[in-house]
Amino acid sequence: MTEDNPTPTLPAEWFDKVDPAPDAEFYRDARLVQHIDDGAIAAVTAAIARHVAPGSNLLDLMSSWVSHLPTADVLPLGRVTGLGMNAAELARNPRLADWAVHDLNADPKLPYADASFDAVTITVSVQYLTRPLEVMAEVARVLRPGGVLLVAFSNRMFATKAVAIWQSVDEAQRPQVVAAYLQAAGGFDEPTVEEHRPARGWRGGGDPLWVVVARRSRAVGD
Repeated sequence: MTEDNPTPTLPAEWFDKVDPAPDAEFYRDARLVQHIDDGAIAAVTAAIARHVAPGSNLLDLMSSWVSHLPTADVLPLGRVTGLGMNAAELARNPRLADWAVHDLNADPKLPYADASFDAVTITVSVQYLTRPLEVMAEVARVLRPGGVLLVAFSNRMFATKAVAIWQSVDEAQRPQVVAAYLQAAGGFDEPTVEEHRPARGWRGGGDPLWVVVARRSRAVGD
């Protein structure tokens, strides 16, 4: 950690990708598909309902055409903002009050003021971050003290774009990777992990889901 770089560093090779081309090229075309199955989507929605307070201003990072939020009658929210990679996808998202196209791997700085949001979600996308410590430090900055971050992911991914560390560990260890990002970035209380494991039937069951839940520290000067 240095004065110019307030977050620590991790080995650069952890964040290598099979496809090193700029992410903007990969995400140029809209993908109006679901990346997890209905059971995992329901688990994401239920987790948001449990942890996000009604009336919250929410930032959906790495957003797309769906945010998997509870319906407005179940969880009325304040401002819902999306930050993603594809304008056509973001424009199709009915829950977003405003949105912006922004590549966090090119620039992890979030274009929002300090303490702007009560909640931040990152859904099935954390595996693509090449600068996760800087991004998580920025999340801590834009969250109000006591605000909540939910990082949800399954075992699905675009293998050519997921970072090396994510692919090198067992899926059960991936929550620990996210927790390590948060600890290194600073500004968060100890995270908890929630796991959704569908019942295995004759068709083999559905997608698993993990949600890492962390609160913005209320401590002064963290």
